[in-house]
Amino acid sequence: MDIAANRRNPTSLNEGVIYPGEVTDASADKLWYAVYTIVRHEKTVNALLLNKGIETFLPLREVLTQWKDRRKKLQLPLFPGYIFVRILEKDTYSILNILNTRGVIKILSTSGSYETVPAQQIDTIRLLLDKNVEFDPYQYFVRGKEVVVVNGPLQGVNGKIMERKGQNRLIVSIDIIKRSVSVEVDPADIELV
Repeated sequence: MDIAANRRNPTSLNEGVIYPGEVTDASADKLWYAVYTIVRHEKTVNALLLNKGIETFLPLREVLTQWKDRRKKLQLPLFPGYIFVRILEKDTYSILNILNTRGVIKILSTSGSYETVPAQQIDTIRLLLDKNVEFDPYQYFVRGKEVVVVNGPLQGVNGKIMERKGQNRLIVSIDIIKRSVSVEVDPADIELV
């Protein structure tokens, strides 16, 4: 079957399919999904998906490692085993492309439908990385008071506040993968939601 003909005369099987290189104004309709990968293959999977024209987000953190003869800075995934992709909700073509990528195990789902990651959670992690604030991976955190940062480089970020050893830590989570990061904040810079 001719792909060009399919684009002109869509059928119920391929409606909504976006072909590589095709420009669409539906980018606002794209949603984020979490992709579970083979651990330590996140960078390879990310590169393969980018080569297929799929928008990805792989949050990396810099870690200083000590080897026998030297120290080295490594870029490691913030959430080992996970990357995030942004595609149209029912884009079968992209979903099959993702699932048929070497190193991909699955797209996270519940009850047979793919579970989206709220864009706000992705934007918050991106902001933490862009602002070069010092943060640490943290256990998934569901307790605590919801706050918003009103001053400083993290202004607008929502999370949960926790006091530990005299420090106030803002905990930001990606709920679907049950992972969090924490960053120190000044109590004067936050407000309860």
